[in-house]
Amino acid sequence: MPVWLIVLIKSALLLFVVVTAFAYAMLVERKILGWMQLRPGPNRVGPWGLLQPAADAAKLLLKEDLTPETADRLLYKLAPFISLVTAFAVYAVIPFGSSSSGTWVIGNVNAGILLILAITSLGVYGICLGGWASGSKYPLLGSVRSTAQMISYELAMSLSFIGVLILAGTTSLDGIVHAQTRWWFVLPQFVGCVIYVITAVAETNRAPFDLVEAETELVAGFHTEYSGLRFGLFFIAEYVNMLTVSCIATLLFFGGWNPAFGLAAVPGVVWFVLKVACFMFFYMWLRATLPRLRYDRLMAFGWKVLLPVATLNLIVTAVVVAYTG
Repeated sequence: MPVWLIVLIKSALLLFVVVTAFAYAMLVERKILGWMQLRPGPNRVGPWGLLQPAADAAKLLLKEDLTPETADRLLYKLAPFISLVTAFAVYAVIPFGSSSSGTWVIGNVNAGILLILAITSLGVYGICLGGWASGSKYPLLGSVRSTAQMISYELAMSLSFIGVLILAGTTSLDGIVHAQTRWWFVLPQFVGCVIYVITAVAETNRAPFDLVEAETELVAGFHTEYSGLRFGLFFIAEYVNMLTVSCIATLLFFGGWNPAFGLAAVPGVVWFVLKVACFMFFYMWLRATLPRLRYDRLMAFGWKVLLPVATLNLIVTAVVVAYTG
């Protein structure tokens, strides 16, 4: 079988899995929020509300797709696809497990973590162009907020896992997981892990860092003028990015598919999925618990707290590794 056909089949299967995971992650979040807020949550469409994602998809597809007269039509229509493509492209290099035949990944890139950083950095263009191309002041303000927020917190995020790269001695995600066979990097890099989790929430524009969608002052943020399927693409990209940062946290700090508690009988891919699910639950818990921050405090926290602490953590890690090595 040609290599290109194998990659195409793998990509199609992975795309189906990720889209399905997004759909039911959305349903699970609404169920969890309902449980935490003492209400039932979605329970009308299908048994226990399991067909709610299909109903939501049909609703978005059937809604009228409006384009403002003042919009830049090309960029307005292109922006949601930029966000979606960059969100999905990352999964080409994320490994999900290992077996006797090799690692479960489409492309085992040596500099996998650097490629992920490069691809995810492009996601801000979709939000920025979407807000600017709408031709309205509220989406523009939301997109400018998002750009500033993502650039600011991406610096601290990058520094937070350089300590992991120093300990592992490689930028390959597969190699980083194998370096955690004895112990997970969350132990020696606990500070880096905490910084990563905080910055990951901010990078994905989730509560309490969802300032780009602050309804009280921005109506709905950068996607105010979007409706129908194009709004749905932004929504899908947000949830897929949540899955992405959860996968990266699992690979960098929690051993990837390495078993917990010595339970090697459970397949590695099951351990990987369970760890990612725990991170997703943490995301949903935050949304139900914490209020939104004020924007100036959000930016000050990123520049004055997270960035210096991440830099100090990197310096201490490098000194300790150089001294003990």
